[in-house]
Amino acid sequence: MKDLITNEIFKENPYKKNCTSQIINTGQNWIELDKTIFYAEGGGQLGDTGIIKAQNREIIIVNTIRENNSIKHITDTEINFGIGNKVDCFIDWERRYKLMKMHTCLHLLCSLVKAQVTGGSVTDYKGRLDFNLDYKPNKEEVKNDLNDLIQGNYAVTDSWISDRELDENPDLVRTMSVVPPRGAGKIRMVKIGENIDYQPCGGTHVKNTSEIGLVEITKVENKGRLNKRIVVSLA
Repeated sequence: MKDLITNEIFKENPYKKNCTSQIINTGQNWIELDKTIFYAEGGGQLGDTGIIKAQNREIIIVNTIRENNSIKHITDTEINFGIGNKVDCFIDWERRYKLMKMHTCLHLLCSLVKAQVTGGSVTDYKGRLDFNLDYKPNKEEVKNDLNDLIQGNYAVTDSWISDRELDENPDLVRTMSVVPPRGAGKIRMVKIGENIDYQPCGGTHVKNTSEIGLVEITKVENKGRLNKRIVVSLA
């Protein structure tokens, strides 16, 4: 069963909080499942945490990572579950929802700053984007514009395009540091509103920008001649 590919439920339904899965591979402190709601760390977004229950035991998942095209659920202790066993999965929903809000917020920030993104990170309490800019954006203006977009009640949707379509439209890629995953022949695209933002992304997002709530711009930093960092926090 270890050659099976994990069905990534979080891509189609990021609001799903629990599911029943089957173990397809195990290690000393990790489990692979036939399907999962746990987002695997990537694209700047932290991996999910939570618990897995099986055989009257409750195992804490401290991180979820992607390794060699497999999703590994990292445990806090040595495990002895066998391949084929059924398990019940529960993500830390409060943490995940904050990650969804912050990741969507950073897409809105990306739409406001007309420059390539040189780096970024998404946590459950703050997020940041680094931009290839030769000037520091005005902190108060960015905050006001960002909150205006959030309160615009824009729908957030996803779709798929082919690798070829992406190659023919290189401007869709806003990040210089993260390359959209290849190999499956298709790329997941995330769209906000009709023309607010549209770019490749494998992360989890809210359904509507209004779910984000108000945000603060905690820092606008000069990280180099052509590298300006904007740090955002949820209010």
